[in-house]
This record gives sequence, structure tokens and C-alpha cells, in this order.
Amino acid sequence: MSEATAAVLDRLYTVIEGRKGADADTSYTAKLFAKGRKKIAQKVGEEGVECALAAVSEGRDEVVSESADLLYHLLVLWADAGVAPAEVYGELERRVGLSGLAEKAARKS
Repeated sequence: MSEATAAVLDRLYTVIEGRKGADADTSYTAKLFAKGRKKIAQKVGEEGVECALAAVSEGRDEVVSESADLLYHLLVLWADAGVAPAEVYGELERRVGLSGLAEKAARKS
């Protein structure tokens, strides 16, 4: 992940955090927070499916758009759960170069 990408996600996360407790009538993000984690998680799932469907049935631009929607909703979920982006970056960094198969096998043990 490039520093520019991480910086964009960090800035968006800061904006999202600032919307906690904002007026749900004027902020979509505040409306998501007001509906609770279950609704936020549902939106992450919906956007994930839309992204996957775009990848197999639509063009590159739609995949980019749906990916942005998915990342936004994932950041809202992180904010609601108290997970900072740096924690996820650290976990990704830890996994660089590891075998995904070995990682899954270690979790089952």
C-alpha cells in the first residue's frame, strides 16, 4: 500500500470519526452510526457483493467505484468498532510474505 493511499484512508477515517453524533438528517455517515453496527456490517456485506459482481459482469470503472464504496463502509465499521486504520495496516504488514495457507492452518490449531 502506498503512503498516499494510506493517507487518503486516514483522512477519510478522521472525517468519519467526526460524524459520530452528527445530525443523522444531514449526514449519511451519522445515519449509519445511528442505525448501529448491525446495519453498518450489513452495508459492508452489500458493498462487498456489489464489488464482486462488478468484477465479473461490469467494467473496470464500476469495480473502482464499488471498491471505493466498500472501503468507505469498511472505514465506518472500523470507526464504530474502535479499530484504527493503523491497526489494520500493521496486520497487513505482518502478513506480507507469509503463506496464506500456513496462516489459515495456524488459526485452526
